Amino acid sequence: MRKLVYLSLGSNLGDREANLRQAMERLGTLGEVVAVSSFYETEPVDVVRQPWFVNCAVGLQTEKMPRQLLAALQGIEKEMGRRRQQPKGPRIIDLDILLFGNSIVDTGGLTIPHPALHQRRFVLEPLAEIAPEQRHPVFKRTIRELRDALPAGPPAVRKLDKLHSPRINADQRGS
Repeated sequence: MRKLVYLSLGSNLGDREANLRQAMERLGTLGEVVAVSSFYETEPVDVVRQPWFVNCAVGLQTEKMPRQLLAALQGIEKEMGRRRQQPKGPRIIDLDILLFGNSIVDTGGLTIPHPALHQRRFVLEPLAEIAPEQRHPVFKRTIRELRDALPAGPPAVRKLDKLHSPRINADQRGS
């Protein structure tokens, strides 16, 4: 059974935009990429002394179960050269499961919805672009409502121009 899963992609090392595009290509081996947000340049959170990130959100139709998907995403990160040396530190690619259909998962090493989803503008801005009416299964609020409830101010999140946006088919762009 296929589920619609929303992922957050981020990179702050090397050619950040090319890293996101390469990761999206690899996601095609896990299912069908059905929506891709614009790219957003974002200020680091938690560990602030590092390069800024480029982030986006992706909608993926997949038959994988949550733990299988997590393992596959970590495999893509490893194949692309990610080394987990410093928690929340610089990384060539970061792939996070935000939402897995309407499922709620809370087991060792895997929490879905992502536990900080509702607090992170760098996640909610791109996700609201492709899934504004998707409801958070715990808070029962839409992604747009969660984004709009965030306080103004840092960290900075700015949409990159069309030159930097992912090259996708028109039907892959969310509403």
